[in-house]
Amino acid sequence: MNQSAVRRVNTSVVLRALAVSAGPTTLTALAEGAGLSRRTIELILDSLVEAGWVAELERIPTSGSAGRPARRYELRAEHALLAAVCINTADASAVIADVRGRIVGRAHRPLRAYQDPETTLDDAAALVREALADAGGSPDRLRAGAVASGGAIDDEGVVRRLVHTTRWEGVHLPAELGRRVRMPWFADNDSNLGALAERWRGVAGDHDNVVWAILGNRAGLGILIRGAVHRGLDGAAGEIVEARSIPTGTIQDRPVAWLTSPEAARSEVALARFEAARAGDSGALAEVDEFVENIASILTTLSWTVAPSLIVLGGGLEDAADVLLPRVREAMRAARTPAIELRATGLGRDAALIGAVKLALDRMDTELFGPLVTGA
Repeated sequence: MNQSAVRRVNTSVVLRALAVSAGPTTLTALAEGAGLSRRTIELILDSLVEAGWVAELERIPTSGSAGRPARRYELRAEHALLAAVCINTADASAVIADVRGRIVGRAHRPLRAYQDPETTLDDAAALVREALADAGGSPDRLRAGAVASGGAIDDEGVVRRLVHTTRWEGVHLPAELGRRVRMPWFADNDSNLGALAERWRGVAGDHDNVVWAILGNRAGLGILIRGAVHRGLDGAAGEIVEARSIPTGTIQDRPVAWLTSPEAARSEVALARFEAARAGDSGALAEVDEFVENIASILTTLSWTVAPSLIVLGGGLEDAADVLLPRVREAMRAARTPAIELRATGLGRDAALIGAVKLALDRMDTELFGPLVTGA
């Protein structure tokens, strides 16, 4: 690359580092984290401050330290906004976030016709506009978006396979949403994005090899290996609902399995059954035991194939974590699986949306999110 291109890439690295930092960051910390020289970081920060993208904060002396206080910087997150959309079979949700990943606007609505991709994507675009209005933002501040959807989605964002329907196959999600809301878009499977979100903002921050699992009325896995999403061929990794040898479909119509249903009425029925189980109802407890056996069977297979250090249960399973987690842990111990940790999601049903925000942030580049810095 020429000098200008190198400078642009380095600037992108600094922007990403500022975006994901928990608070103000020192010049020294940025240089160490980015692997760039202090002088390079200083020049980039000066240009970003001049362009209004970064604020240099007041220097605060450290108690007992000698010398001049460290220079501290913070991204001015209000300069750009991101959109994230999650599409289910029954409804869709959208959020608007700033470039620190903070959600500032929301919208949600039932889908008019999920089997019709054109209508559904029209609904998704309308939701983005509603969420933008809720955030008090303007279209010119939107820089990029990401969509979470079911099915096998390849690296380009094309739906390659979706269980129970062929209507979505071949749909290029980024291109279609880009026609409706004109900015760059990215796409991935909702379980993959759930895993990404969990490691970023949820309960998996201390693990590199993670599986995010939704099991029951819906079934899918998001797999992180060394912190990166593993999609496999054509995005098929984790689409266990398609694997006939894995018993994902044997339980999907049981009321307790409706915890993961996108339909609110079914989810409420499942919650009532778990409440009955907590009260000692023998019929409800029998249903729970059957559900636990199904979950443990799938996770045992997963334990000896992917062998993650952590499995996170999400997609609605977290709403009965107090009942499910101890029983599933015991069943996996009885099956003598590896000592894999089992946790419930800390993000609830926002996991895929938060993961979509992270996906967009991971693609952060000065061409999308900041001034194109040229020169030496």
